Amino acid sequence: MKLSGNTILVTGGASGIGLALASRFLAAGSKVIVCGRRSTALRDAAEAHPGLVTHACDLSRADERESLAKWIVDAFPDLNVLVNNAGIQRRLRLTDPESWETTHHEIAINLDAPLHLGMLLLPHLRSKPSAAIVNVTSGLAYVPFVAAPVYSATKAALHSYTLSLRHQLDDTSVQVIEILPPAVQTDLGGAGLHTMGEPLDAFADAVIERIAGGELEIGYGSAEQRRLDANAVFDQWFERMNRRPPR
Repeated sequence: MKLSGNTILVTGGASGIGLALASRFLAAGSKVIVCGRRSTALRDAAEAHPGLVTHACDLSRADERESLAKWIVDAFPDLNVLVNNAGIQRRLRLTDPESWETTHHEIAINLDAPLHLGMLLLPHLRSKPSAAIVNVTSGLAYVPFVAAPVYSATKAALHSYTLSLRHQLDDTSVQVIEILPPAVQTDLGGAGLHTMGEPLDAFADAVIERIAGGELEIGYGSAEQRRLDANAVFDQWFERMNRRPPR
């Protein structure tokens, strides 16, 4: 995927990995729109990165996802890249009761939103000569972190979905790219929980370089090793199960 000349929507793009990627796309010469729930964070991101467009949206709600999709296509008809980055991570014990609404909010942000938004925007993206859907999953898609069971499960599901989506779109103009971060030094899950993670700028620089190089599945650090180890076994079975008959 080329880095310049695109019109890109980055969800959860006001901070962390989302903003790091958005700022690099912007610097490379693309139009970048970021959405998020926190108006203060969006304002700070726009002030720090002139030219960045911001839009407030609660991706846990289906109606707001639908409104976002309509707005972005109307306001930015050249949109050709969707980066599904928004995510939340909670530490919880499954033996401690909580309301389903609380549980589902995490699922809605991490899984419902990228699936729904991708489906809403796919007809528009397919009309472009060059387009991409970029899903940010996690190294936890391969090996769960048991203290964050819902987060780990949603990332495993999104990884699986991304493989199917790439396979189904391989004869279209839409590339499907997956980014699999390890723990990165952001405030995911709360301030101070990922201080032991990889430096954010080093991670983002490496990811952007590999996107520009045409890679479709990009891990980093420990997540890259998990990806390679799993794919050594997985790839042959995926191809065997999904082999298309000769045309």
